Amino acid sequence: MSSPQTSLKAFNTLGLAIAAEKLVVADSAEAISSAWHASQQNNQPFMVLGEGSNVLFLEDFAGCVVINAIKGITLEEHDEAWHLHVGAGENWHQLVEHTLKKGLTGLENLALIPGVTGSAPIQNIGAYGVEFKDICQYVEVLHLPDSTVTRLHRDECQFGYRDSIFKHAMKHDYVIVAVGLRLAKQWKPVLSYGDLAKLNPATVCAWDVFNAVCHMRQSKLPDPRVTGNVGSFFKNPLISAQQAEVLLTHYPAMPHYPQHSGEVKLAAGWLIDQCALKGYRLGGAAVHRQQALVLINEDNATPQDIVALAHHVRQEVGKKFAVWLEPEVRFIGAQGERNAVEVIS
Repeated sequence: MSSPQTSLKAFNTLGLAIAAEKLVVADSAEAISSAWHASQQNNQPFMVLGEGSNVLFLEDFAGCVVINAIKGITLEEHDEAWHLHVGAGENWHQLVEHTLKKGLTGLENLALIPGVTGSAPIQNIGAYGVEFKDICQYVEVLHLPDSTVTRLHRDECQFGYRDSIFKHAMKHDYVIVAVGLRLAKQWKPVLSYGDLAKLNPATVCAWDVFNAVCHMRQSKLPDPRVTGNVGSFFKNPLISAQQAEVLLTHYPAMPHYPQHSGEVKLAAGWLIDQCALKGYRLGGAAVHRQQALVLINEDNATPQDIVALAHHVRQEVGKKFAVWLEPEVRFIGAQGERNAVEVIS
């Protein structure tokens, strides 16, 4: 096998200097399909990337990386809602802005989440009280072996917290090519988190929410164009109500969010912060000084630096709270995706 030829530095927001054997920019399902068939014939690993805002490459990729660049936004008006059909390669934040400029509400809480629209269902992205599943109508997927496109209704996507069928049964051999969104005409602002709670529900408009969310994210999260990062590195952990009760006796100020499941969600950033890890550095990687949930490429970090730092953070939080953080980020080895928890354990 020839050595990896194409740099992926511009295609991962951590800005890691890694490469792939081959890079294809695909603007249609057919282009993705043909790249997959070629990689199968050459017995090479294959993966699809959006903007690389949720991946950590552990090493050079020994196969074909396809950039999903399928564009297009179509809009249909119905009695109670607007229906949007969006190509998977559309930038998510630009989509949020586009809808608001057209007078459509419902995406404002999800402003400034990095990445493309096709990545949103995989993670079931969420922020400030709203998740992708709340506005999803369907997801269109390409089945690589037979090049067919099928439409999954929202209920078939098995959405959970930062989870979906696209991380499990449809992890291999399927690529998201489009999503369908339903934005209700009757707007109900979601003002339960952060600075949004300070807004007046009687007078607030969607642009107020959008601006507040942008301000909160920009004040806490570094711009990946300036400092390499993947946003939140760890998931907010879910623990049992009993464990939460015990922790709250020791840490009464601990942020905690009871869930419908009976479990309690904790704030991973708060847990890391309590371990005094803001600014902690290993090699070229560091914990961000403003938001402990973000690991940054501070100075030409290697993948090994990021892994070592993630391991250290996980161990420190585990020792102090008996809560074991799991990465939200996908870890990619030379042959494909690796189990992130195993890599940092």
